[in-house]
This record gives sequence, C-alpha cells and structure tokens, in this order.
Amino acid sequence: MPYRSDAFVQGQYYHLYNRGAGKGKIFFNDGNYLYLLRLIKAYVPKFGVTVIAYCLMPNHYHFLLRQESDEPLSRFMQVLFNAYVQALNIQQGRTGTLFEGRFKHKRVDQWEYLMALCRYIHRNPVKAGLAAKPEDWAYSNYREWIGVRDGALVDKVFVQDHFSSAEEYVKFVNDVEDEKKSYEKIAKYLFD
Repeated sequence: MPYRSDAFVQGQYYHLYNRGAGKGKIFFNDGNYLYLLRLIKAYVPKFGVTVIAYCLMPNHYHFLLRQESDEPLSRFMQVLFNAYVQALNIQQGRTGTLFEGRFKHKRVDQWEYLMALCRYIHRNPVKAGLAAKPEDWAYSNYREWIGVRDGALVDKVFVQDHFSSAEEYVKFVNDVEDEKKSYEKIAKYLFD
C-alpha cells in the first residue's frame, strides 16, 4: 500500500470511514458485526486507541477515534480490517476486495465539529431507515453513551466531560433543527 501523505498525530481525534466495494455489504449477518467488535476490543489497547463513537452499518462504518500513542491509527485500521476481511472471506466463501479502496479519514480540529460528528455517527442508522431511534441499532455505541448498555468501546470520561447527563445527550442527538445547521458546518468530515 502506498504511504499516506498526512500523518496521524497523538492526542488528536479522527473520523475514519469506508464502505463496501460497489456500495455492497460488508456485514452479512449479526455474527459479522460481533466478530468485528471483538477484534476492536482486542486491538484497541495494543495500538493505543480510544473509541469515542462508532457505528457499523450493513455497507459501511464510521469511527471517531483518538490516537493515544505514537502508533498511527492507520496501523490499527490495517491490522483490524485485514483480520476481519480474511475471516469474512473464509466464512462467506468469497475472494477479492471487500471495501472501496482504503479507508478515509479526517482530523477533527474543532470542538463543535466533534460534538456534531458524534450525533451524525449515532444517527446514521435512523437516517438510513434501519432504526426508528438511535438506541434501536445494536451496532453503535450510542447505548453506552446514554447508559443503557455497559460496553467497553466508549470513553465514559469523554461523554461525562461533554454532557452532564444521558438525557442531555439524547436531547442533543434528537434535536433535528440543530442537526441540520450543524451538518452544514461539518460537511467536510462526512462521506465524500
């Protein structure tokens, strides 16, 4: 793989995302989602990564991550998805590429963008018509954010530092008028 010209920096936040080749599926059953989540839990401490927000969708994914070490997030993503794709190919009896090229990433450099991006990631299943409410989608960490599931893939200190209660975050996520305004501001951080 060619070298990435933009470096990942310790202590910074990044939106990382990709979708299936030809917008095809990257998850074929519940077990696929669960397997990737197990891999993430295993690799996060090894690579010094903090998960802020994530959402796994049938044909794409979004992560908002903070790089805690000098090990670049690109290495974490490479190891994570190499393991996932190899296992998926065996399970599904498939060959070839799963994704539309390399993952994309954007550094999140402003607090308001960081908050709006959390909302965007957690509302993704609602926008796609896969869930009526963000908490109905099992494959994001929205449930951890609002305290209805005790999962490991969330930075609880980050959540508490930015929202005084679960109810405050629920209100923020469901404020449709504010959402429209904020999406205009964060357009550069979303899918190209």
